[in-house]
Amino acid sequence: MTDKNDPTQFTVEGMTCGHCEASVVEEVSEIDGVTSVTADHKSGAVTVTGSGFTREQVAAAVEEAGYSLV
Repeated sequence: MTDKNDPTQFTVEGMTCGHCEASVVEEVSEIDGVTSVTADHKSGAVTVTGSGFTREQVAAAVEEAGYSLV
């Protein structure tokens, strides 16, 4: 579980466009403690800032959007 407000980077598999990015950002943004999310479909990078969330919560949100963490 994150306990500080530092950005945490994840790699997401399957994003191919801006709509994909938006879907991931929307789902991950709903996690309690997340203050910001950015996604880049070209690199697969998703950066999450906040505290009190777990990798498992991010993975579940990414899966809800239709993708998976690497």
